[in-house]
Amino acid sequence: MTGSWEARYAAEFFGTLILVLLGNGAVANAFLKNTTGNDDPGLANGGWLLVASGYGLGVMLPAMMFGSISGNHLNPAITIGQAVIGIFPWAHVAPYLIWQFLGAIAGQCLILALYWPHYRQTTDNEAVLGTFATSDHANSQLNGFVTEMVGTAVLIFGAMGLYRGMFFHQNIDIANIGVGLLIAAMVISLGDPTGPALNLARDLGPRLVHALLPVPNKGSSHWEYSWVPVVAPIVGAVIGIWIYKIFFGL
Repeated sequence: MTGSWEARYAAEFFGTLILVLLGNGAVANAFLKNTTGNDDPGLANGGWLLVASGYGLGVMLPAMMFGSISGNHLNPAITIGQAVIGIFPWAHVAPYLIWQFLGAIAGQCLILALYWPHYRQTTDNEAVLGTFATSDHANSQLNGFVTEMVGTAVLIFGAMGLYRGMFFHQNIDIANIGVGLLIAAMVISLGDPTGPALNLARDLGPRLVHALLPVPNKGSSHWEYSWVPVVAPIVGAVIGIWIYKIFFGL
């Protein structure tokens, strides 16, 4: 990372904004009524490939833009996991988290503004919430926790390998593409149980927007589940980065 801390905070803000805008924007296009990705009420005709592409590009493009500045965390779980392992200073954890959350909130507000007519036409409360935050589709918080924890652990383990692996060590942009593909694969593979979130800023920030703003046709924000995509990704990130360190070092 080469930027000043102020530049790093700005990079985390704009990077997370882009992640949420492209990722949750893809969900909105797939799930909301009368969008180009969904021409029938309640049917996500765009499917998970559309959503996975949005999240994959939402991570890959900011990585190419801001990776050399801030490290392109875009995820409090990554920031906390790196701090726990000793490769990121604890003094800057809170500012990173604050700017990540603000970026996620700003990105979701843009989605709400852009898709406002489609929110007004969508009467399915769960479909509306799905464009903001995740939920336990199996009605099991335990299943949701395991899914988010394992998924985040695999994500962080994979990202560490891509960025530190010998094949990509001299070509960071190829590693960035790899991380984008990894995110897309995780969304495709873990799309049903929880969404997934794999990122507490991506879930909690938009959930706050859903709860506080007058979103058309919104139902419950399901705060009883909201702790899962907050706690599980942190636990998973710490596990994933520790496993990588134990076997391959840092």
